[in-house]
Amino acid sequence: MDIRQLRYFCAVAEEGQVTKAARRLHMAQPPLSQQLKNMEEELNIQLFRKNGRNIELTEAGKILYNKALKIMNDLEDTVIEVQEIEEGIRGTLTIGSNKSCFSFLPEQMNQLREKHPNIIFKLREGDTFFLAESIRSREIELAVVRLPIDPEEFNMLRLPSEPYVLVVPEEWHTFSPNRRNVEMKELQNMPLMLLHRISGAGQFELIVNECRSHGFEPNVICECPDASMLLSLAATGVGATIIPKSTLYAFSYERIRVLDIKDFSITADPVIIWNKDRYLTKAAQRFLTLFETSYAQAGINEINQSFY
Repeated sequence: MDIRQLRYFCAVAEEGQVTKAARRLHMAQPPLSQQLKNMEEELNIQLFRKNGRNIELTEAGKILYNKALKIMNDLEDTVIEVQEIEEGIRGTLTIGSNKSCFSFLPEQMNQLREKHPNIIFKLREGDTFFLAESIRSREIELAVVRLPIDPEEFNMLRLPSEPYVLVVPEEWHTFSPNRRNVEMKELQNMPLMLLHRISGAGQFELIVNECRSHGFEPNVICECPDASMLLSLAATGVGATIIPKSTLYAFSYERIRVLDIKDFSITADPVIIWNKDRYLTKAAQRFLTLFETSYAQAGINEINQSFY
């Protein structure tokens, strides 16, 4: 059994059909079927069983699939690491980001490109759940996301915490024009639109619990994983939203007002995460170093600039 056979086996396992796997592998179906048969004969065990028009893994097949993925991933990492000894810092750096974290990226991307012009970026946007899945599947190498996230599963570099702010439609006359901040009690009964992950606990639960700690149940009229959509809705008068302050650097909207929340006890905590078991390319390593150096020197980041 060799790497080529393992690659064939994994393709069939993931597609659930030999025909689809053959198409994905750009090969004819009969030789692919023969390779699977050869593997089963060599191991003297059944790896697949029929399930209607599809095939599925047996228990033995599931074990082999998990082991095969690790072998192929380790091989890929080894090849990249060896090649980089000669090639230096170049290639494609794949990064994911929450929309509410996007403002952390441009400065460091610009610095990395200035020092290493052969680097190409590939960006992917999504909520924390989606980006964590993308790291697990090795579709991206790094992601800038918001806590909470399982610290046991990923390596992470913490970025400076930042405050949440209240964004209200400019057409609302709830607050006087010279107001710069509000108290939590003033949010009671206000129609709120909150960030909500596709899956798992996140900022939504933190904000709801914060409201409850101040003695009221928030009037949530909309849940959405996309910060730009919430800002757009606020600009059109649908409701107010509570977002991390740096989100406003990534998206420019008119017809909104931004107010600090004086007695809001929680902060938004951004981190860069990556797979503990994956070799980081030199580009990714240098990218992380730029963040570490930048915030170590500055001691504070841009999010404390004024929006008023």
